[in-house]
Amino acid sequence: MTKAAGKILRGLAQAVDFAEGRARHGYRVYVPDAIDVRAIRLRAGLTQAEFAARFGFSLSALRHWEQRTRTPEGPTRAYLCVISRDPEAVERALRPVREKSRP
Repeated sequence: MTKAAGKILRGLAQAVDFAEGRARHGYRVYVPDAIDVRAIRLRAGLTQAEFAARFGFSLSALRHWEQRTRTPEGPTRAYLCVISRDPEAVERALRPVREKSRP
């Protein structure tokens, strides 16, 4: 077996271990199964309409989450966790990039 083939096989084995939750190295992200969307919004001091507009949610989805008739999917729960911890950082990250002024 060539050196390159060995590296590819090791990488494949690591990918399988990661996918099956057996990874020994790397960073694991914790995303809670349930999240209190209303509490996050209230801590931000925003109305439902303001929160939805500011962070890119539909008002309808936000209302369903707060009424607990629907649950945000995994990536959305992760996004809500980030909003909960540092809403200003999210706003900065989502701010439109200004074009550099031309001389």
